[in-house]
Amino acid sequence: MENPHEQVHNALLTRIIANVEKLNEAIIVLNKSLQDVNRENMNVELLSQMWENYQRNVLFSLESTSLLEKPI
Repeated sequence: MENPHEQVHNALLTRIIANVEKLNEAIIVLNKSLQDVNRENMNVELLSQMWENYQRNVLFSLESTSLLEKPI
């Protein structure tokens, strides 16, 4: 005669394993999405750095040519 507790235990383990497999699949999809977002963010970061450098260069040029307006 089989142990009824063992049957319940095996059923629970089967459900847990199935849920963990689904969770792993969802995490794989999430990681891929995060990689895509990070790749797109690199372009935004590069543009931001370029803009910051441009602003510094403009400020330097204005200061060096004495064209920068002095605050009142």
